Amino acid sequence: MPSEGSRKDPAWNYSHLENPKDTNAVTCNFCAKVTKGGIYRAKQHLAGGYRNVSACTRCPSSVREEIKEYMSKKKEEKEQMNLLPSDEINFIDGEDENDVMEVSNRGKRVASAGSASVNSSKMQKQKGPIDLYFTPRPEIVVQKRKEGGKQTAINDACKKELRGRACAAFARWMYDAGIAFNAVKYDSFAEVVEAIGQYGPGMKPPSYHEVRVPLLRKELDNTNALMNDHREEWSKFGCSIMTDGWTDKRGRTLLNFLVNSPRGTMFIESIDTSSFSKDGDKMFDLLNKFVNCIGVANVVQVVTDSESSNKYAGKTLEKEHPHLYWTPCAAHCLDLMLEDIGKIPSISRTMQRAVELNSYIYM
Repeated sequence: MPSEGSRKDPAWNYSHLENPKDTNAVTCNFCAKVTKGGIYRAKQHLAGGYRNVSACTRCPSSVREEIKEYMSKKKEEKEQMNLLPSDEINFIDGEDENDVMEVSNRGKRVASAGSASVNSSKMQKQKGPIDLYFTPRPEIVVQKRKEGGKQTAINDACKKELRGRACAAFARWMYDAGIAFNAVKYDSFAEVVEAIGQYGPGMKPPSYHEVRVPLLRKELDNTNALMNDHREEWSKFGCSIMTDGWTDKRGRTLLNFLVNSPRGTMFIESIDTSSFSKDGDKMFDLLNKFVNCIGVANVVQVVTDSESSNKYAGKTLEKEHPHLYWTPCAAHCLDLMLEDIGKIPSISRTMQRAVELNSYIYM
């Protein structure tokens, strides 16, 4: 059995065993009082305020506060232990092996958390640094689950109940915050749930400041790191700048800028062009700005719709940079063609009848 000097409980710094074979009797270094009940009762003696043991009258206030703080911390940890289902817990370390000890009327030990007779299913499974290397990443777990992998649970009924509680709590948060229902379809949502599950009970949620400043900056760094791979492709094989204009519910004209390369398509920025979308010179300045941002030598072509302002901007851009091409959007060209075809009288009448028939059927 390890000596009191090798224990991690701070109470051993202020108490000792008169008889190493009798771990139930602990002597206080300040008042020499012998308490029956192991180091747990000795801590109550040093901290004071307990009915089943008298407080040490010679214990310094600094020591008393240290013991109280330690006991409060261990109490919080044990409360978190009780939140875990039985199939998710295991032995804890033995630093406080007498911390949950109970004493009978005769002063004999009844149970000890460090005793080999304690059922391992009642002890919390502690996570340490090694778990960071062997716990699978959430995105990998989610991908395997989508591929049909099934995880078996020891207690399916318990798991089902716990999942029901978690889902109800999350749904309530969605309703409270007004989050769209389709948000649960994102793979990133499944990764969040898996990451929280790997942490376990007692996870402190991110604060307003964390999601607004440090976590946002970290995600920006991750996005920039992803873009580095695309930028390498841009310099090797060239790329195309594509614009996609649309009008939102507030009537604003927004223009999305994307860059396409063999690596894929990357969204760059969305700009409100409501005040100058019809001005060819200003549209040229905007396109030219993005060409310079991506790198003049990297841009092969610029794709926009066929509106007059964009057409003027594209032609001016070709004059400014003779090596690149302005290309009208094929989808927009087809859309304009279909609109003109729809204006032919015979086709217009047929389409109108089709609309009326469709409305009648679905009334």
